[in-house]
Amino acid sequence: MTTPTTSDTPIPLQAEPGHLIRRAHQLAVGTFAKTHGKQITPVQYAVLRALQDTPGMDQVTLADRVALDTSTTADIATRLDAKGWIVRELLPRRQRALRLTPEGEAVLADMLPRVAPMYAQLLDALEPAEREEFLRLLRKFVHLNTPTADTPPA
Repeated sequence: MTTPTTSDTPIPLQAEPGHLIRRAHQLAVGTFAKTHGKQITPVQYAVLRALQDTPGMDQVTLADRVALDTSTTADIATRLDAKGWIVRELLPRRQRALRLTPEGEAVLADMLPRVAPMYAQLLDALEPAEREEFLRLLRKFVHLNTPTADTPPA
């Protein structure tokens, strides 16, 4: 199905890209909650995974890595610190280095075996070639719509 591109013809709601992206997000978040429970959010999981990959990362770098603004990242770090899953070490110039605690590492160790099956379930309705194409297009969409340091603000 092609989407009309003229402003004369309204796009049906069920074909609007924004609506479809929102619905895909709802499906992904719902599948995540069914799989991992509600004690951790997908964004918190992304923060933990980023810190697992790069221990001691500062909050500004972390915000960039998980595509969040710095104040949201600070709020999430505060919540994860309160849960005992990360520690925040004060660095010069009021920055903070973040690290997983043993409890945070245990949370991830418990979650990781269920991650691949969760995504397989989420994408199960697509044929294998469609899954690959869907993920390729998602990566391209995100990459092309993510500003870089070289991109002037719009």
